[in-house]
Amino acid sequence: MNPENDIGETASCTTCRFKEDKSNYWTMVMYFKHRNGSFIRVPQVANEGTGAPHGGMTVYYIRPRSPARNLSMTVFPKGFRMRVGNPMSRANPYTMSEAPVNQTTFRCWDGTGIGPGTPGVGALDTREFPSKPCAGGIRSQIYFPQCWDGVNLDSADHESHVTHPIGTPTREGSLMYGTDCPESHPVRIPLIFLETVWDTKPFNDPSLWPVDGSQPLVWSMGDPTGFGHHGDYVFGWQGDSLERAMESANCLTAVPESCDALTLQSDEEINQCVKSTVVPEVTEGQYLENLPGCNPLQSGPEPATAVPNCAAVSTTISMPHPTAIPA
Repeated sequence: MNPENDIGETASCTTCRFKEDKSNYWTMVMYFKHRNGSFIRVPQVANEGTGAPHGGMTVYYIRPRSPARNLSMTVFPKGFRMRVGNPMSRANPYTMSEAPVNQTTFRCWDGTGIGPGTPGVGALDTREFPSKPCAGGIRSQIYFPQCWDGVNLDSADHESHVTHPIGTPTREGSLMYGTDCPESHPVRIPLIFLETVWDTKPFNDPSLWPVDGSQPLVWSMGDPTGFGHHGDYVFGWQGDSLERAMESANCLTAVPESCDALTLQSDEEINQCVKSTVVPEVTEGQYLENLPGCNPLQSGPEPATAVPNCAAVSTTISMPHPTAIPA
């Protein structure tokens, strides 16, 4: 997408709760691998307390907090984008003292609630796919970097222009809160945190799992480890709406209805914003012989490699397709 495009003005609708948020939030898709070797997409469901949208994810924008020395913050400019996590990873490349070690995690819900602790460092959280059935499903969790070099809207790897803060971890071990930006990336931007709930409960039957007891979940890019967990963000808020929201105490809560700076939309309006299928390929609703695209399973621990001369249906289109609201 051309960074000169103002997505907040060109997008025709949004699946976000606030009408002003036309940003793009993306994560890969989870699949279940049956004992017979076939794959089926794991459904996404609405997070607790978010209404009845068709799946999706929960997006949090979080201001810096004490004991960080600098509590000032700059909202994203038009054209800003970033990625967090490496889709090619098949092992944990970080030490426990590095902030990125908890940037992408899973919470294996035990069926008693949302689970204890700060996301990423809670007792039910792992960096790899959970090794056992999760009675309440799985919540994947992504922390985007919150420090920017202040110059580049993007970088070749979509990561180098941003980084995580540094400092003293919280008592639980998280570096995402109360820490400061390094000199290389001095501009504090909002912390974006994503939660996606995957309804893995229908696949908890042990007779469906591999005979050897290994876990059967895979990411859509051929990752059976979970370490390739990643997310993309492209800024697309309308005008100064994000800045107004971040300055309002009524908007810095987990209750969208209390936000006095933005416009709410209903579940019905959200669910009407649908992108038509672009690639003629079956990806869900039935068991598949292979994962969509050219994505064979690569277990690592060495990084995955791209498949050369891929003969799958092309996912490249020459022009952006606008999202149409169904009649």
